[in-house]
Amino acid sequence: MPELSWATVVTWLIDHGIRILIIVAVGAVLWFALNKFLPPIVGRLMVTTKGESKEGIKKRKDTLVGVLAGLGRVFIVIVAIMMILDEAGVPIASALVGLGIAGFALGFGAQYLIRDLIAGMFIIMENQYRVGDVARVADVAGLVEKVTLRKTVLRDLDGIVHHIPNGEIRVASNFTRHFARVNLDVSVAYDTDLDHAISVINRVGKALAEDAKWRKVIKSPPQALRVNNLGDSGIDIKILGDVKAMEQWAVMGELRLRIKKAFDAEGIEIPWPHTKVYFGNPLPDFPKKED
Repeated sequence: MPELSWATVVTWLIDHGIRILIIVAVGAVLWFALNKFLPPIVGRLMVTTKGESKEGIKKRKDTLVGVLAGLGRVFIVIVAIMMILDEAGVPIASALVGLGIAGFALGFGAQYLIRDLIAGMFIIMENQYRVGDVARVADVAGLVEKVTLRKTVLRDLDGIVHHIPNGEIRVASNFTRHFARVNLDVSVAYDTDLDHAISVINRVGKALAEDAKWRKVIKSPPQALRVNNLGDSGIDIKILGDVKAMEQWAVMGELRLRIKKAFDAEGIEIPWPHTKVYFGNPLPDFPKKED
């Protein structure tokens, strides 16, 4: 083993240290360029579907940029490490052969990982959901916070974060694709004039759609569709209306409030469970016996 001296270290740094610094500098430049130029490139090359809103296009773009940027960073780091090891005199070829053998041995145990990656590719390619959408994935509903090739991250209404492997997803339901819908049942008492109740509901829906605060998010005024059910305590009236994506919950909350106030003003009863109890037939009145 050659004797290590200061002159030897200086010679090695002159021969190899400068090249290693150049490799690190080039990697840093590529990292910066990836973050700066990838978003506009993806925006120009991305194919949009008919009827997709600006918000939907932005969500899809952010999702694609996140996935591609992650892959690009991994590629830059791996290539830089390999080049630095080669410059340092580490036998890369034998290391790669060893990694290949180890990878083949581990491949049998990586079936689930491969399944997740393939499923993630289809999720992104088919634009099933994007970061910022509200979706139900693997029976978990929440806001999509992150989508990678391996997993989907959701945050539900309780603030709980769910990490779902993409390979576990069988059905994905997107609540905010292109547009959303108000789907609401309102109950009235059985002695209610249904035509009058429906006219009040339609009037409230129209007024809500014309309100300056709400008209920007309502595509079609919420209106009574039909008598939907004859329930145990009341009659259900189905209300439908189209709104902008992610606005259905706010619109339904405001609609319920206004319908309740309008029903109170019109004397229309919103029923609650009633129970009538009978204790058999009443006894007949017998004539009193005189003394």
